[in-house]
Amino acid sequence: MRAKVLDVRREQDGQALREAARLLREGRLVVFPTETVYGLGANALDGEAVLKVFEAKGRPADNPLIVHVADPSGAERVAFVPELGRKLMERFWPGPLTLVMPARDVVPSTVTAGLSTVAVRMPAQPIALELIRLAGVPVAAPSANLSGRPSPTDAAAVEEDLGDRVEMILDGGPTHFGVESTVLDITGERAVLLRPGGIGLESLEEFLGYRPVLPGAGEAATHRSPGTRYRHYAPKIPLFLREDESVWDKVEPWAAGQRAYVGIRPPLASCAFIRLFPDVESYARGLFSALREMEKSGARVIVADWPDAARVGFALRDRLRRASGGSSIPE
Repeated sequence: MRAKVLDVRREQDGQALREAARLLREGRLVVFPTETVYGLGANALDGEAVLKVFEAKGRPADNPLIVHVADPSGAERVAFVPELGRKLMERFWPGPLTLVMPARDVVPSTVTAGLSTVAVRMPAQPIALELIRLAGVPVAAPSANLSGRPSPTDAAAVEEDLGDRVEMILDGGPTHFGVESTVLDITGERAVLLRPGGIGLESLEEFLGYRPVLPGAGEAATHRSPGTRYRHYAPKIPLFLREDESVWDKVEPWAAGQRAYVGIRPPLASCAFIRLFPDVESYARGLFSALREMEKSGARVIVADWPDAARVGFALRDRLRRASGGSSIPE
């Protein structure tokens, strides 16, 4: 059975959102747009409903989920919010900042992956906020794609991956940021940046008065944040990073018709499929959709421009590194 797809940009009376909210309360799965990527939502207080999220995505059970709320009081419902958390919410919510805080007992262990913490955010997308408000429950929602695939930034990408695995898809058009939220752990004496995202490291440093701690590669660091323990965002064909110009030597054996390129700077070799963006923000917004297009283009390999690390470029580097992880030259 295919998912019901409703374009909520044209919805005037909210009927689609009310129906979606009812499905969430009944323990079923609904995909909805946020300002970052599309989310695969379930009632965060219903452990059985949350299990369906993992089943639909093929997501490892030890990878925690982000709980989405409609206002800061919703965060208090699922987490013990420290004073720093309240200040961060006042400054950055609604928006692409996820806060990792001590979890309340009401949160099922399926959401937290058995941890004592829960990741919470308030999205800055009116459709998402209204859906959560109407549902009356916090919504656990990872990105609405098959585990490991490029995150969906439009409803078509969701249909491609999950069209036969969810009840409803709310189409709100393309997302604004194109990369997921920043994840900040505020359970210790100093904030720890677990995942770069839509809120830049510079903005956090300015607000906190110090640079957030960057975690090492250890198990404890990666386990606490959603979306950091496994290879993510990968297209079906190898992806190589243009960290320097030696990348062209690696892919030189291919004819021009078998190379694709995405980035800001023009490529230094002929490529049959090229997607150029005017700036790093546009690059971040369009990366995942470009990767999905390129894997269908007939290309055998993708070369991706390596952006500057400032602002959203820091998060974009993280996504590109994960998407390219394990890539090798095809035989």
